[in-house]
Amino acid sequence: MKRLYSVVLLLVLVLILVACAPAKPANHLDAIKQAGVIKVGTSADYPPFEYVENGEKVGFDIELMTEIAKRMGVKLEWVDMPFDSLIAGVQQGKIDASISGFNYSEERDKVVDFTISYYTQEDAFTVSESFSGTFNAPEDAANYKVGVQTGTTQDGWLTDNLVTPGKMPEANLFRYDRVDQVALDLKSGRIDVMMSDYDPARYLVKSLGGLKVVWHGVLTSGPFNIVVPDGDKELKAEMDKIIKQLQDEGFIEQLIAKYIAQ
Repeated sequence: MKRLYSVVLLLVLVLILVACAPAKPANHLDAIKQAGVIKVGTSADYPPFEYVENGEKVGFDIELMTEIAKRMGVKLEWVDMPFDSLIAGVQQGKIDASISGFNYSEERDKVVDFTISYYTQEDAFTVSESFSGTFNAPEDAANYKVGVQTGTTQDGWLTDNLVTPGKMPEANLFRYDRVDQVALDLKSGRIDVMMSDYDPARYLVKSLGGLKVVWHGVLTSGPFNIVVPDGDKELKAEMDKIIKQLQDEGFIEQLIAKYIAQ
């Protein structure tokens, strides 16, 4: 009798534990909300969008993602990675999403998905103030030593439009992990031209001095989007909804005024 009582008690405890156990997540978004945290990758070297100031990550994208996570009801955990590792990080599940001045591209769309856009950007070519060459069009970059951040759409444009067709020697294309490294080498004279997004170029011209933008317009850039795992409809829909709310409420306009329209 005592043994039967023990067995019944054990079964009751098992049933209680099963009943109290959290339900298996239905999808990635559900898993994030159950965990109470979203891991987001960025490359904090691209002012005014993501950079480090006084030991803290700041910038347009940083504030935007912080507000998105808040409205999702989860904590935000930043994972700082080299820019050209971020797409793979999302693919491999090392991070849940990534925000780092990403543009949509057909190549990227084969392996990840994108939220709706939250900002539109131009490309830019920057030179030193002492530059004495001729630069009237993007193709003129073929005549110079050009620096670019590895893995960016600008890197792709230079490769596809200048190096591959033979208009520019591959030895004249210098790839860097960080855009500020490009700007410093430009200022020191190691390269002649920097290709980047326009707003980071403006920021670096202002902060470093001795540089100037000689051309800007849309070549590879355009809408900025948050990167999410391929086929992750639920996470994309949740972020799309929040981004739309932030647009309608004027929150994103406030970020533009704070970080860009200066």
